[in-house]
Amino acid sequence: MLPAQAGLAMKLLLIDDHALFRDGLSLLLSSRVFCDPAQPVEVLEAGSLQQAQSLIEMHLDVGLVLLDLGLGEHRGLGTLEAWLGMSPHVPVVVLSADDRPEVILSAIDAGAAGFIPKTAQARVMQEAVTHVLRGGVYLPDLPQTWAGAAPDVRGFSGRQADVLRLLIEGKANKEICRRLALSGWSLPRQTFSQKGDGFSA
Repeated sequence: MLPAQAGLAMKLLLIDDHALFRDGLSLLLSSRVFCDPAQPVEVLEAGSLQQAQSLIEMHLDVGLVLLDLGLGEHRGLGTLEAWLGMSPHVPVVVLSADDRPEVILSAIDAGAAGFIPKTAQARVMQEAVTHVLRGGVYLPDLPQTWAGAAPDVRGFSGRQADVLRLLIEGKANKEICRRLALSGWSLPRQTFSQKGDGFSA
C-alpha cells in the first residue's frame, strides 16, 4: 500500500510544540491511520525544529514530516521555510489551524507536499498522508465561505489566482490543464483536482 519495505516500520516525524497534541496525533496515526499490522508505523516526535533536525539526522529513513506552522521559534510560513532549509529532501505536510486559502496555497508554493487542517478527521488524515507518501500533493477543501464565491485574489500570484478560480468553479484537473496550458510536469505544484474531502494532484 505505502512505499515501505516489508517488515520495516514506516517512519514519520511529527513536529509540534504542544506535547498533548503530539501524543494524541501519534496515537491516532498508529491506531487509526496505520492500523494494518503488515504496515507498521513509527512516529518520531519533536517539539522544535532543532529537536527535529537531530532526529532526522539519526533516522535517515524518515518517509514523511508532519509540521505545525505555529511553533514558538517561528510563525506561519517562516516555520516551513526554516524546516525546508534544514531538510529539503523529505516530503513535508503542513498541519495548521489556519486554513485560509491564501495560507494553504502559499504553503504549497513554498514547497509543502500537503496541507491538513488540525480539525481534520482521522479518515481525512489517512487519505492525505497516504496520497503524499505515494508522491502526490494533498489540499483540503476550501472553506465553506469560499465555495461558489468569487474570491478576492489579492496577494495571490497570477497562476494561483487562475487555479483558485477554476477550483471554485469545480473544474477537473484535465480541464484546468487545458485552460491554463499546463504540462503534466507542472501539475503537482500548480494544479489540483477535487478528491474526497480535499484536493489532490
